[in-house]
Amino acid sequence: MDFPNKGIIVADGVNVTVKNALPGQTVSFRITKKRNGQAEGKLLEVVEKAPCEKEYLRRIEDGKVENAAAGCSGQGGICRYAGICGGCLYQGFPYEEQLKIKEGQVLKLLGAYLGRLKPGNGDVTEVLYDGIMPSPKQYGYRNKMEFTFGDETKDGLLSLGLHKRGSFYDILTVSDCLIMDEDYQKILMFTRDYFAERNIPYFHRMNHTGYLRHLLVRKAARTGEILVALVTSTQMKVDLEPWMDGILEMFGQCRDDQKEMQNVDIPQGDILRMNIQKENMQRENLQKANIQKGNTQGMEDGLEGKIQGILHIENDSLADAVKCDRQNILYGTDAILEELLGLQFSISAFSFFQTNSLGAEVLYELVREYVQGKEAGSVVYDLYSGTGTIAQMLAPAAKKVIGVEIVEDAVEAAKKNAAWNGLSNCEFLAGDVLKVLDEITEKPDYIILDPPRDGIHPKALQKIIGYGVENMVYISCKPTSLARDLGPLTEAGYEIRRLGMVDMFPGTGNVETVCLLSKTHA
Repeated sequence: MDFPNKGIIVADGVNVTVKNALPGQTVSFRITKKRNGQAEGKLLEVVEKAPCEKEYLRRIEDGKVENAAAGCSGQGGICRYAGICGGCLYQGFPYEEQLKIKEGQVLKLLGAYLGRLKPGNGDVTEVLYDGIMPSPKQYGYRNKMEFTFGDETKDGLLSLGLHKRGSFYDILTVSDCLIMDEDYQKILMFTRDYFAERNIPYFHRMNHTGYLRHLLVRKAARTGEILVALVTSTQMKVDLEPWMDGILEMFGQCRDDQKEMQNVDIPQGDILRMNIQKENMQRENLQKANIQKGNTQGMEDGLEGKIQGILHIENDSLADAVKCDRQNILYGTDAILEELLGLQFSISAFSFFQTNSLGAEVLYELVREYVQGKEAGSVVYDLYSGTGTIAQMLAPAAKKVIGVEIVEDAVEAAKKNAAWNGLSNCEFLAGDVLKVLDEITEKPDYIILDPPRDGIHPKALQKIIGYGVENMVYISCKPTSLARDLGPLTEAGYEIRRLGMVDMFPGTGNVETVCLLSKTHA
């Protein structure tokens, strides 16, 4: 299987690529394209499950597989939407098999740049290989979900959820999705039922009429804070206060809860600090009470959340994407607070932040290990910096860290986060890396690259290479883009010296890859 979902079948001596056909399965498919000894096919049916799938199902039936998702329904590790929604590809595979598949895909893609792999410490001429690290949680790990309003069948009942696999129009209400926890499920189902009962129309993606577009939910793994954002068009005027009150009521809250914050005339940072201390105290008291009652179920799987903010976002663009023309705060604040590796981060509705908070800690620990103190006293560039997580992780030892990010909202959050964490040597700039690099006068001693899925613009990559730094760390969420970018990097004299992977997305076909690149010398 090639990344991310391309099953390879040899039929009559021809390699046929069939999307979503998994290793070991017997499938039927239809040839859709054939050229130069290669072909593509469309999956019609899984005739027989793979041996590992059969064994996994037997283990579930025998009660030997527990569902690790706190508050998630569904049997064992199998989601009831498996194969229907467009999300999780490997639901029927045991987790250890998922890791093997992803690891094999990355090693195959990067094979030309790896030379000799050697586990652990070894000679610098060899690539030190750290393998693939599992996610701390296999289920309920998402800290962000974007749901779409629509219908499952033409002119059917209102749905709110995810697209069916391969469909632009059909929306599946995923009330029992296993990669999100129970708080998401409660908000999803209440919102769908509330607007369905009132016959509020969804925004049709063909004729561009209607009101309801998306529902965005973010939840911090460490603090339990929840941000809810309803995205609509401006084609109707709808009183959203009853919907807001209904969500607050589910969590034992009411709109009066925000008065204490609004009436205190102190800096926002101090308000956040007071809230964190208060929440931590409440959680500790709740855990102590539960332990005394002998109730520890779910305590390790996630916090029951608290609504920190409810937003109404207006979007009249024609694109079927979560965008913002105007944002209105209906309740609380416009951001939640997350804690990673001893640092605290404010996350707004549109901030880039790793969607698996606990997995992000594993990833960033690996990055910190790859840097290995080389940031000490250096000027570090953190390119494609998001909310500045990596920059702030390296800042205590660095002379200065400069982060560049195209999303202005994320840059503002990064600045606030750095101030909140007491880091004065961080500078964050908003704009395209390709253009912003020309505006920075301080040259880097070390570069961290964490680009979006499509990788680095070729012209930007040449500018990065032009700095001639001894070491870089490249973090990639799409190994095909990494493999492409490694071409120019190796031509410029960089070699992979260390490689590792972190599975940030259990059940799906995605994986994070981390490379330490070092400059070779003649």
